[in-house]
Amino acid sequence: MEANTNEVAATGYDRKTELKAFDDTKEGVKGLVDAGIIEIPRIFHHPPDQYNISYSEEAQFSIPVIDLGGLSDPTKQKEIVAKVGEASETWGFFQIINHGIPVDVLEEIKNGVRRFYEQDTEVKKQFYCRDDFSRRWQYNSNFDLYSSSSTNWRDTFQCYMAPTATNREDMPEVCRDEIAEYSKELMKLGKILFELLSEALGLEPSHLNDIGCGEGLMVLGHYYPACPQPELTLGTSKHADGGFLTVLLQDHIGGLQVLHQNKWIDVPPVTGALVVNIGDLLQLISNDRFKSVEHRVLANRRGPRISVASFFCTGMLPSTKIYGPIKELLSEDNPPKYRETTVSDYVAHVEQKGLNGKSALSDVKL
Repeated sequence: MEANTNEVAATGYDRKTELKAFDDTKEGVKGLVDAGIIEIPRIFHHPPDQYNISYSEEAQFSIPVIDLGGLSDPTKQKEIVAKVGEASETWGFFQIINHGIPVDVLEEIKNGVRRFYEQDTEVKKQFYCRDDFSRRWQYNSNFDLYSSSSTNWRDTFQCYMAPTATNREDMPEVCRDEIAEYSKELMKLGKILFELLSEALGLEPSHLNDIGCGEGLMVLGHYYPACPQPELTLGTSKHADGGFLTVLLQDHIGGLQVLHQNKWIDVPPVTGALVVNIGDLLQLISNDRFKSVEHRVLANRRGPRISVASFFCTGMLPSTKIYGPIKELLSEDNPPKYRETTVSDYVAHVEQKGLNGKSALSDVKL
């Protein structure tokens, strides 16, 4: 409190009061846009990022796109495993096509997310909450609103869909069927991805599924409204994901960037594709073989940008299961680099830390 008082005295700017006023509207960033603002509030201003240039036009820097068609052919399957392994070790990111989820399911979930945010504000407000972890469906703007130094130009809802799905009656009518259908398809895809990743690590195909990497699924629907001053803010600050694996569906607008060799590289939208990235917990159990990489989303004058980020992770659901570097991957030359942790402890730490651009993995390093 004292620090806030000193800041107000020095600058005449009371960030905490401005944050609370924004939060209390329960209308998120979309509410600001609906009100017709032409200058973004100061809470959204970000300091210029040290890596503010995208080098995506350089041919040697492009996110791998992996075709999953032909997995039933042993020769093709081997090639796919090799590509997944290489992308996970060097990029931590790849896009997949021919992944088996029908295009209409992808379109419907994007439409459902849009309908949620563009429904009557008074209906949407009923779902707004912050820090009530008993609610399995939550909608707000910036989960780390009060702890981050800069607010992101983004509204988000989240819901748990596995191991136990959020009750239908607790989900908004405008998108509940679409989320249920998409989640069902994602769980099947997740099983396949964890089999490919297991094989890429030289383990039995069932290894990562057997230890529970794919048992939890949390689905986040992001809404990034068009921004009148995109050069002053970000859609999402740089961060790495805390779970085992993330599967992202993005629309045609773009803005997602990955930090690769200290350069920001665009992840261009590919029709019908899904973006897959390694999370912290998979880097931990692979003992740094696979990389959980920082990424961010730019704000844009075009919008809204819709994306659906699905995290394979049980989040803060209580669990006693302990995860550490997989024993089969360790040797005298490759000793464990991390101490063991539970998923809930690790994710609680990530949530508390917020999107501050620092890896939470450093806190569990040996």
